[in-house]
Amino acid sequence: MEGNGAPGNNKQKPSLPKTRGEFIRNQRKDSEGFSEAPDLEFEYADSDKWAAELSELYSYTEGPEFQLNRKCFEEDFQTHVGDKRWVDLDAVQHRAHAMRLLDGLDVTGREKRLRVARAILYMAQGTFAECGSEAEMQHWIRYNVFLLLGVGTFSALVELLNMEIDNSAACSSAVRKPAISLADSTDLRVLLNIMYLIVETIQQEDPADPPEWRASRETFRTELGSPFYNSEPVSVMLFAMVTKFCSGHAPHFPMKKVLLLLWKTILFTLGGFEELQQLKVCKRAEFGLPRLPEDSIIVIRSMRAASPPASASDLIEQQQRKTRREHKALIKQENLDAFNEKDPYKADDARDDDDEGDDNDNNENALEAEPFPLERDDVMPPPLPHLPPTDRVSFPKGLPWAPKVREKDIETFLECSRSKFIGYTLGNDTDTVVGLPRPIHESIKTLKLHKYVSIAEVQIVKEEEYQKTPLSAGEEEVELCATELLYQGILPSLPQYMIALLKILLAAAPTSKAKTDSINILADVLPEEMPTTVLQSMKLGMDVNRHKEIIVKAISAVLLLLLKHFKLNHVYQFEYMAQHLVFANCIPLILKFFNQNIMSYITAKNSISVLDFPYCILHDLPELTAESLEAGDNTQFCWRNLFSCINLLRILNKLTKWKHSRTMMLVVFKSAPILKRALKVKQAMMQLYVLKLLKVQTKYLGRQ
Repeated sequence: MEGNGAPGNNKQKPSLPKTRGEFIRNQRKDSEGFSEAPDLEFEYADSDKWAAELSELYSYTEGPEFQLNRKCFEEDFQTHVGDKRWVDLDAVQHRAHAMRLLDGLDVTGREKRLRVARAILYMAQGTFAECGSEAEMQHWIRYNVFLLLGVGTFSALVELLNMEIDNSAACSSAVRKPAISLADSTDLRVLLNIMYLIVETIQQEDPADPPEWRASRETFRTELGSPFYNSEPVSVMLFAMVTKFCSGHAPHFPMKKVLLLLWKTILFTLGGFEELQQLKVCKRAEFGLPRLPEDSIIVIRSMRAASPPASASDLIEQQQRKTRREHKALIKQENLDAFNEKDPYKADDARDDDDEGDDNDNNENALEAEPFPLERDDVMPPPLPHLPPTDRVSFPKGLPWAPKVREKDIETFLECSRSKFIGYTLGNDTDTVVGLPRPIHESIKTLKLHKYVSIAEVQIVKEEEYQKTPLSAGEEEVELCATELLYQGILPSLPQYMIALLKILLAAAPTSKAKTDSINILADVLPEEMPTTVLQSMKLGMDVNRHKEIIVKAISAVLLLLLKHFKLNHVYQFEYMAQHLVFANCIPLILKFFNQNIMSYITAKNSISVLDFPYCILHDLPELTAESLEAGDNTQFCWRNLFSCINLLRILNKLTKWKHSRTMMLVVFKSAPILKRALKVKQAMMQLYVLKLLKVQTKYLGRQ
């Protein structure tokens, strides 16, 4: 978004301004351009709306396949049922046909099996040809998906997916091909589409769901997170697909669909941010810790975004104006000597018609020359009436959330106080305050009042006890919850999984340059025949950018969910994963991602609403033109891009919090200017995590 005043391309060196004044004007112009950005009405959640999440599964180049799926279903349906419509059958007939299709997946012929899979996909897409509206179609998607799950379709799909993963002929053929297109991943895409639709639809809870659907949901959640399918959690199988793709042995894997399915599987089996908060409350109660004072995400939702801070040029100009006014005040010093106390109304009376018109000038105008007291009565305005209590603005007292003080903070404060006032230290003793002055006693009392013991601290103490007395402590009881089962599944290859995810994130980042050795993540978006017209090229370009944005969204969500769930399950699981992310250069990668015009990324318009599912199959498509594509939609921001940015900032916070060496990495990689630019996005949650990252490195930045 070039109009925001930020440079559109960070790779080019801007020409240096000739004079200092020109430099200040340019910098001020940039600052003003950003400050005009409106507040973004964005509500952070586990995922976007259901319809948006379904539409992001498909690339625009897959559009013709919707009608192909319908054709495969209708040919088979008419053969067995006749001229009836799917929506006119009863539940028994629906189940019988679903069972018949499921049996068709067991055939050996690849072509026949693919046609049956397409027919099942059409069912999972809501048999859209017989629906008149999006609401009706969503009803049939839910009905058909629960029907397919009830007859055992998901187990058959997992087996077929395993067959395709191990299909050495397809892998070797793709490796030899100079250019890979949609056609190379057809079988995989159809299977992954059905699996994604099943997982995404079933995890959507609806109060109107019948009891049998709710029971099916809970059973499916348990099976998905346990070694029920293929003797390992489905997430582990998908992680293996990611590493195989990144190793170069299977370049035809449709990575966007794999990552989306991986994200939704982890979200469904482990739980989102609300479930995390409930788990944290239960775990604190189990360890005998006090309840959490609040949920930070809910608190942030009620906060307002802050305006961008003043640039250095603004501060320089304010200082210059202040100096000029002081000089004018000295000229009429004799008038000022006539009375000793400051005129209480002069600040309101004096007005400086300055070009900039800043509000900060009001306090400075008090320094202007005041008239002699006898003359003042002629021009002095009457005093302002006091506002009644109801009209006054009430500001909340204190912080919006409760402060947290660690035991180590209290120890450090006491150590410094004892060294200063007494000249000796007592180690870890936080109770003895003999010899310390009364204000220090009050400070310690206040610190202890807000003392916070985290679950991680209790887990570390327990782990140390087990290490000291392994025999007398007995065998440690480990609850085999979904998080523990997933960690056990990915532990042997966790470093490779982290490297693979970051490799794909690097390839999808908008700041990355195309390199010959980078992986090709566009296998499931590029058509067989490349575009020949300007319109086709524009459409494909938007499709590619959208494709990359969705990949960034999925990876950022996967990493954040894993870090948060592992930290709650056991802090050492979190530390092991975080360590390997740091080893794989996650910190500089995220900083590189933010080293761009972040407002342009958040307001990017890489979606074509008339081509999104399900609009494209329920309505007659209007004629697309280059102008309509360039104009885009009227949305204020791109939900997925803002979601990705907040996730990446939260990951960076998780990695660097209380870690001095990693905080120094932020300093070494010069993250402060990059993060300051990200503050221009007027969204409270994003600003909060940017400010947290700036706060931890403030003492190392010097005067900037």
